[in-house]
Amino acid sequence: MFGGPKIKFDKDLLERCERVSKAAGYASVEEFVQHVLERELDKLDKGGADEEEIRKRMQGLGYIS
Repeated sequence: MFGGPKIKFDKDLLERCERVSKAAGYASVEEFVQHVLERELDKLDKGGADEEEIRKRMQGLGYIS
């Protein structure tokens, strides 16, 4: 499914994704991660958030420093 760049995950986060994706009935962890990312990106896009607002949200979530 992911033919492009690779993304590294913390071991604990990957284990959580594996557990949740299986419980939710996803065919793979990749399918689950893609769905979650698409859903979150849609929220940000539809919210009319500008780059600065997105950066602050991502920083608050610990994705960027």
